Amino acid sequence: MKLIVGLGNPGKQYEKTRHNTGFMVMDELASSLHCPIDQKKFKALIGQTMVQGEKILLMKPQTYMNLSGEAVYEAMKFYQLTADDILVIYDDLDLPVGKLRLREQGSAGGQNGIKNIIAHLHTQDFKRIRVGIGNDKLMLTADYVLGKIPKSDRELHQDAVKRAAQAAEASIIKPFSDVMGLYNRK
Repeated sequence: MKLIVGLGNPGKQYEKTRHNTGFMVMDELASSLHCPIDQKKFKALIGQTMVQGEKILLMKPQTYMNLSGEAVYEAMKFYQLTADDILVIYDDLDLPVGKLRLREQGSAGGQNGIKNIIAHLHTQDFKRIRVGIGNDKLMLTADYVLGKIPKSDRELHQDAVKRAAQAAEASIIKPFSDVMGLYNRK
């Protein structure tokens, strides 16, 4: 079984913000896999499907970004998963808009949702897809990430969301190192 988690914040006011990029990727992935993410469980919205005989759990934590680890940990405990069974998708200020970076492990890099997941799992060794949202050093970080994606960035951002969903889907059936090789170049 694999758990694919997209990070974001619940609520209509956050829907089209940069910080909800992980949720946007999950919506794209859910559409591609024909798997609605509409069940409430583990402090999250989840959807379950099968891909080539492997059970896949799609998750959008509803704890708000900074407490994402609570939902991830509950699902891991329930299904007896290891960190190796998890893929987390989230926005990254340190990457230009539209850029993807896939990694098999690493620090939180200042991302509070990832910090909380690391704290709950007691490891940094889980796969992740970071989606670049750029940065504006003249704005407070919270204002920037909770801001709507401007029209000038929407096409690049939407393309990155689609590619991140494709990378997540590919990771279900291919070794993650192979998927990294394909998507880290683009």
